[in-house]
Amino acid sequence: MIDNIQVLAHSAVRIESGKTLYFDPYLIENDFNDADVIFLTHDHYDHFSPEDFAKVTRENTPVVAPATIVAHLLDEGIERDRIIAVKPGDALQVEGIPVEVVPSYNTNKKFHPQANGWVGYVVTVDGTRCYVAGDTDINPDVLQVKCDIAIVPVGGTYTTTAEEAAQLVNRIRPAIAVPTHFGVVTGTKEDGKAFARFVDPEIRVVQKLTY
Repeated sequence: MIDNIQVLAHSAVRIESGKTLYFDPYLIENDFNDADVIFLTHDHYDHFSPEDFAKVTRENTPVVAPATIVAHLLDEGIERDRIIAVKPGDALQVEGIPVEVVPSYNTNKKFHPQANGWVGYVVTVDGTRCYVAGDTDINPDVLQVKCDIAIVPVGGTYTTTAEEAAQLVNRIRPAIAVPTHFGVVTGTKEDGKAFARFVDPEIRVVQKLTY
């Protein structure tokens, strides 16, 4: 399954296996327009970018997003019946894909308050539970996540640092961990390697962002 996951840039994740799923499309180089589902975690510019959204969406692609993004999507001309508004704790199926909605928030920073209801997602694809964390710190909610693959931010400033992200995956014990959210908006190009050094050797780290 890990071979079917791409990190296109920053936190933009593409999962393809039967269905093509995008998470927070950003800095998309080509017009793919092949998304079966688009997932948005929150409305910061590097996670909800209308320009990049337009490069992956098709005419009727459903969009899963927290309530705070709904007005922005409508302003961009996305039809209301395409938008699936979610909140932390929700469980649903979208295009046959089981989806669990995970709270995503800071504990010692002001950038992603818990009260905003921003999210990450656990999607089950071909029997594999893939956790796309969004922008988060270690908090009691993310420590409850059960997944096979964890895709987590490591750049610090707005999210977990490389060491903190490693502490998270060491606690939730996925088989595979993938670092994101470094080297462009925040963090350095070395953060992915630092993350790998801090992760328990029993957990496989796969570098999908290459600079």
